[in-house]
Amino acid sequence: MRFFPKKLSEGHQRFRASRMAGERVHYQRLAESGQKPDVMIISCCDSRVAPEIVFDASPGEIFVVRNVANLVPPYAPDGKYHGTSAALEYAVQVLKVKHILVLGHGRCGGVKAFLEGLTEPLSPGDFIGKWISLIAPAADRLQQVGFHGTDAQGRMERASILQSLDNLRTFPSIEALVFQGDLTLHGAWFDIATGALEIFDRGTKQFLATLEA
Repeated sequence: MRFFPKKLSEGHQRFRASRMAGERVHYQRLAESGQKPDVMIISCCDSRVAPEIVFDASPGEIFVVRNVANLVPPYAPDGKYHGTSAALEYAVQVLKVKHILVLGHGRCGGVKAFLEGLTEPLSPGDFIGKWISLIAPAADRLQQVGFHGTDAQGRMERASILQSLDNLRTFPSIEALVFQGDLTLHGAWFDIATGALEIFDRGTKQFLATLEA
């Protein structure tokens, strides 16, 4: 284990000595009864945006899937590998979550790469290039909703969240649950620099800042 990152070993020791010690009963209950979160969050894998920290959540409270640029692909039952779609299926069909939140954020590297246009694949597989092409339909949305008062990347980050919300509804099971009123979809944008959160309001069709405590 000598090549295992020291910061991880030390962090785990702190966890065992502090949080685990203080919440031992809670962790034991989770181990015995399983997880029953009612919220799923689709977030970016950016190391600066951890949903559990942003929402001060305890273990077992939220089901999280993270990917580059917090994207949701459209429903595609083609027999290929779909990590995000698999997580959605599990959250909806097994955990029966009541809310799904697409959480975008400022200074997103995936959105920046899309805007700048990746001319050369980073590898023969071009996995990132293919993945961020999912952002393309969001550009058309910007012609309809400007999201004024923010920069070009910020506008695209917000538009991409709405595109992912549209893609969520291409999943038949999700659309059915939304129609029945058993599932609610949400979009939000997080500012890394200030910690502020903007929630998409369906009435105004704008991202509105949450009230400060």
